Amino acid sequence: MASHSSSDPGDPVFSYSQFACIGTGFSAIALGATLQRWYGITDIRFFEKQSQLGGTWHVNQYPGCACDIPSALYSLSFECNPNWTRVLPTYTELWEYINRVARKYDLVDKMTFGAAVERCVWIEEKARWRMSIRQKQTGQVIVHECQFLYSAVGLFDQPRELGIPGAERFEGPMFHSAKWRHDVDLTGKRVVVFGNGCTGSQLVPAIVDKTASLTQVVRSKHWVYPAIDEKIPLWLMFMLANVPGTMQLQRFLTFIKAEVEFIGFGDGKFAKAWRKKTRRQVEAYMRATAPEKYHDLLIPDFEVGCKRRIFDSGYLKSLHNEHLRLTDESVEEILPNGLKMKSGEIIEADVIIMANGFRTNQFFLDCEIVGRGEETIQEHWKSFGGAEAYNCQSLCGFPNFFLLGGPNTATGHTSFLIAVENAINYSLKGSVAEVKREAEEKYVQSLHRALQDTVFSTGCSSWYNRTVDGKKPWNAAAYPWSQAHHWYSCLFPSWKDWRLSGQTGKNKTVKQSHTLTRLLTLTAFTLGVVLWSKRNPNSVLASLLAQPRTILPWLAGAAVQSGTEAFAMIKAAWR
Repeated sequence: MASHSSSDPGDPVFSYSQFACIGTGFSAIALGATLQRWYGITDIRFFEKQSQLGGTWHVNQYPGCACDIPSALYSLSFECNPNWTRVLPTYTELWEYINRVARKYDLVDKMTFGAAVERCVWIEEKARWRMSIRQKQTGQVIVHECQFLYSAVGLFDQPRELGIPGAERFEGPMFHSAKWRHDVDLTGKRVVVFGNGCTGSQLVPAIVDKTASLTQVVRSKHWVYPAIDEKIPLWLMFMLANVPGTMQLQRFLTFIKAEVEFIGFGDGKFAKAWRKKTRRQVEAYMRATAPEKYHDLLIPDFEVGCKRRIFDSGYLKSLHNEHLRLTDESVEEILPNGLKMKSGEIIEADVIIMANGFRTNQFFLDCEIVGRGEETIQEHWKSFGGAEAYNCQSLCGFPNFFLLGGPNTATGHTSFLIAVENAINYSLKGSVAEVKREAEEKYVQSLHRALQDTVFSTGCSSWYNRTVDGKKPWNAAAYPWSQAHHWYSCLFPSWKDWRLSGQTGKNKTVKQSHTLTRLLTLTAFTLGVVLWSKRNPNSVLASLLAQPRTILPWLAGAAVQSGTEAFAMIKAAWR
């Protein structure tokens, strides 16, 4: 990267790199590593507003914080890790993993921390992006230009405000779970926690025993599934580290198990029956585990899958603690020493913790992206009715700009990182790449029609759906198809939807050289599935195959990715 600096903080610093990325979380690390692995490209810069790399897993450091996707799948496919200690890894393990991968590929030296990207503008005559970046501590302005611009800020970048009057008057510590105060000791304190979603359900059991009292104010209900987390035994860790192919096999089996559950998110008879059965099981668990007095506050009246599922990490059991009180009563205002409830009751508090989530379906709230014709990204999205992107990552009028973890990349059943890796692989196509407007419109219409036939549109209030400008809810979070479908659409792009020129590097076809092998693997896998189901007519798989409208679109995509994952596993074991 060529650059020059100035001793005067008032003078901007100019720099250039072929690739630039906003953020340093999982998505950004995956991008930097993939560029090196596929193309030998190291000319990339990362700009991060936080003080360290890690994204979500640096920001979220609250007690009990952990991932809700198994570690075998919530990791990069090319960097399988035999040293996970738990099925659901903690934030510390995840941060250590990200840091290790970043250092392995020498990416840390390419990162600028404490740097807020304020504006990115497409310069037509140069076919480059010009970024305006401000160092948060010094105010120094950096003007950085790049050929390819990536956003890796993800879905959970902006904590939600509480929206209750009087917050500024509270005399004790008051903070969001994503801005955890490590200097605040909760021992013997009267604590109030707002929220009982994924964060609240992890936080409460981790802190309740320390407190003098804990009042949890809930605004909605969630399906709390039985726990799946446990320690990974040492013998398995030894096998994963020393027996070739076992990590790939573990990942493959975890992927298949997760992907099968996607069947329950549809609108067909089998999907509804699946959800009905799951609902009975989860409700029975909640009733057996949580105190009876809280059943009406906890157990939802909507379908499973409509909201993000929660795996119990001790939350329901912690509700039996005599120090804890659960309430759904509205808070009228925050007082200097606590809360005033709608009933007039005063709940005294020394500390208030907001575990009320993030502003979802909204992107680039503190950064202006300006494309061709001086159109901003917010103006572009307004013309569509909400945040969207072709194949979840590209926008017409914004050449060489790619969203990693952008609109509609979230799922309710599997790892977000699968979509991220697919998006990276898909984006590395040409020196100037821009999706056509008509293609983007057609894709977005198709995606939202598909969302109408999923459990996400069955009526519950969730972070998947947000009202835009007072209009009907817009889902800019969930992906309506399987991850196998997304993988397939990224592997075999519809070139007619793009305006392309040039190449990103001399090894453009490196990852497509095994297409024939993949297709042969797919054929063998599909034949095996069909033959096995015929020999086992009473199996779940056989019953699924008997409902082609429900299962065949999923099976086609799943078979392709499964075949490729299996091939990668065999190849790794052979080596």
